[in-house]
Amino acid sequence: MINRDKPRIGILGAGQLALMLAQASKTLDVAIVCAGQPGDCAEQVATVMPVDLDDAAEVGAFAAQVDLVTIESENIHADVLGGLHLYPNARAVAIAQDRLLEKRFFHECGIGTAPFAAVDSLDDLNNAMALTGLPAILKTRRMGYDGKGQVRLRRPEDAASAWAEVGGVPCILEGMVSFEAEVSLIAARGRTGKIVFYPLIENHHRDGILRISIAPFVDTTLQHEAESYLVNLLERLEYVGVLAVELFVVNGKLLANEMAPRVHNSGHWTIEGSETSQFENHLRAIAGMELGSTQSRPTVMLNCIGTMPMEEETAAFPGLFRHDYGKEARPGRKVGHLTFPATERKAIAEWQHRLHADL
Repeated sequence: MINRDKPRIGILGAGQLALMLAQASKTLDVAIVCAGQPGDCAEQVATVMPVDLDDAAEVGAFAAQVDLVTIESENIHADVLGGLHLYPNARAVAIAQDRLLEKRFFHECGIGTAPFAAVDSLDDLNNAMALTGLPAILKTRRMGYDGKGQVRLRRPEDAASAWAEVGGVPCILEGMVSFEAEVSLIAARGRTGKIVFYPLIENHHRDGILRISIAPFVDTTLQHEAESYLVNLLERLEYVGVLAVELFVVNGKLLANEMAPRVHNSGHWTIEGSETSQFENHLRAIAGMELGSTQSRPTVMLNCIGTMPMEEETAAFPGLFRHDYGKEARPGRKVGHLTFPATERKAIAEWQHRLHADL
């Protein structure tokens, strides 16, 4: 049953991000209900109502039972979100869920990116390669995550097979950049317009999947540059909630890769590493509460991909924090994460090896 004595926050989606949002709500005076399917992760700690997230009528009926709505994935079509009491707003979601709109918006905000071009046909792809150069990555405009919907092109002869592999759907071709590091910045903006920032995070990916996040990435100049970018994005979008932006460090400057209008995998370390986690601050922001302190400690997060280690294995490491999402094991699937204080260098190195995340 939904607790009707507290503000009711509905989450569209009931996966691991909804699970961690619901866990964070336990310290706040709010009730969480998720729109998903039986057996979804969040069912462990929250009410999950069966809702088809592609059906505007079902989503609208769900939203009518709560006080406000948020999302755990930007892949819910913006057309379904119209008219809802939604944080972040549907415009922000619509931009973030379309790579072409997202890149154009970055440029409107004066934020640099890798070279890119719209691709709607094989002819477009052949022309785009001349603009972006090679190597480049062909990405579907929508629904790509964790390396899905992406094909790398190294030679002009790769165009036809790449176009066939993505299924001939609207795409964007991005030129590849030589970067010194991949980083992300997470911010929360409240209803009053107040913004708080977490420290920059250094991220390591393999096969398009985040494997390791290390906080903080210490560079005062880049921290200020990234914060100025996010202030611009947040204010132009009239954004409320947590926003994450992934960036490349190129020649000592930042280029934007993509943004996520939600809590983000690279911020999972904040549960143990910050005074207020990204999950709690997202709920605080959308509920109109005061934002919490983002004072943080050096922390490392390792994703568990495919399978979760046995509890007896992790129990032997007292500095380790274990987060099991309760998902069925599957190759390439994020099933949990481990968090360590950054001082636990030997343990971190050992678990990198155990999780096949060493880079």
